[in-house]
Formats: sequence, structure tokens, C-alpha cells
Amino acid sequence: MQTRRATIRPRLIVTADDFGLHEAVNEAVERGYREGVLRAASLMVAAPAMRDAVERARRLPGLAVGLHLVLADGQAILPPARIPDLVDAHGCFNDAMVRNGFRFFFLPRVRRQLAAEIRAQFEAFAATGLPLDHVNAHKHFHLHPTIFSLMLSIGREFGLRAVRLPAEPGMGPWLQPWLALMRRRMDRADIGYNDHVFGIRHTGAMDEAAMLDILRDLPDGLSELYLHPAARGGLVASMAEYRHTDELAALLSPRVRDTIAERYLLCRGFADPAAAPS
Repeated sequence: MQTRRATIRPRLIVTADDFGLHEAVNEAVERGYREGVLRAASLMVAAPAMRDAVERARRLPGLAVGLHLVLADGQAILPPARIPDLVDAHGCFNDAMVRNGFRFFFLPRVRRQLAAEIRAQFEAFAATGLPLDHVNAHKHFHLHPTIFSLMLSIGREFGLRAVRLPAEPGMGPWLQPWLALMRRRMDRADIGYNDHVFGIRHTGAMDEAAMLDILRDLPDGLSELYLHPAARGGLVASMAEYRHTDELAALLSPRVRDTIAERYLLCRGFADPAAAPS
């Protein structure tokens, strides 16, 4: 007799990052959900088009929205006077992630400011009234042990249920011990997470061909495939090479839609019961 596990198709969450960065991103998220395979989005709570993103999300009750913590290359929630060691005079984080990582780990004063900013971003998300589907960090900065610890401890107060695990098949062995530790810590905290992620290697270039190549043979378990779609390009200087409109086209592609429908179970975010471990 065939077992139940043998009949379960690999599960997939398709997510858009940087929701709220620009109205062109928000438009792509709405179109990707209404017309394509997008089922989740990660919200930047201090970004310029955040209010527009929240209004759209309220019109799309089936869209799973999570918090995209921004602690590098973006805007902070707290004013510079509250977190002077983290941001410039305009309240922006730089992208010196290695240097900042050492400061987060070794300097208690900086850690306190970091904790205050992470809490403020959780509070800002809670103020939207949207259910918190998941949490991840811009540029996967939650791989940093200090950020990850603060995310778990503070997030628990705000109903944190799931975190993106940046574990793309084929990643270097140097990262595996830390990913294993992250899994153990989330298991102990009863936090959900994906088994695999796809999008790191194709950041800014997840076009139809790349997406179909990934979808040719997803591994068993729960995979998250994330993109950076937008209705137009040229949004910010740090993403000048991103092919936003090609990524939107991939979300709307009939070939992508049909491939997913034939082979995989498309989940509505991490809170979808189908996304739970079998």
C-alpha cells in the first residue's frame, strides 16, 4: 500500500520581497497575486510606499504578508537620535554589513540600539493590523547571530510564527553548521521555517527561464521562492542591475503557473495549513 507521505507533492511558497519600497513594487505585488502565482509578500515598514502597500494588502485578504526587517541599506523606523550608532543623519542604514556585524556582536551599546529598532519595526507592522505571516531580513541579515536572537526573542511578543531560512541548495559548506543551529533554535521555539529557499543566486534576475529551471525539480518538503518584482525598473541605486519587470513577467507567466499547478502544492504563506510539516 502506498504511504501518505509518498502522495504528498513538494510544497511551495512564492514571495515578493521589498513590499512598500515603491508604488511600482506594490503594483507588481498586487498583479502577481491577482493574475499570477504570487502568494506572499514581505513588508518594509519604514519604506516610502509602505502605506500604499498596506492599503493594497487589505484589499487582498488572501495575500500572506510578513515583516521584512531592514537593518542594512534602507530606512530605519526610529529617529537618528535614538539609534545614532546604526544610521546616518537621515535615518538610513549603510550597507557595510561585515563591519556592522562585528559591532552588533561586540558592542553592548550598539546591541541595545539594534534591539530598539527591531522592536520598533515589529510594532510598526503590528500597527497595520495585518496578520504576521513570517519574518525575514533585508539581504538575509538575520543570518547574523545577534540579529537572529533578537528577532526570535522580540518577535515572540508579536506572534512570530515563521522565519525564512536562507538555505539554498548548493550553498557552501561553511554556512551549514550555522543553518543547522538556526533550525534547532527554531524547532525549540516552535517557529516554522522553509526547508529550502530559491532566489539567492538569482537575486534581481528571477526571470521566466530561471524560474522554470528551478521548478523543473523542487526537492521534497517546503520551498520558498522569492523575487523582487516591480512594474518598472530604476527604483533605487542599490538595485540598478535588478530586472524587476522580468521578475513580474515570471510571476504572470502561464508556463510558470501551469508547471506549479502540475507538480507542486502552492501555499498561501507559512500560515497556510498545507505549509506545515507533514
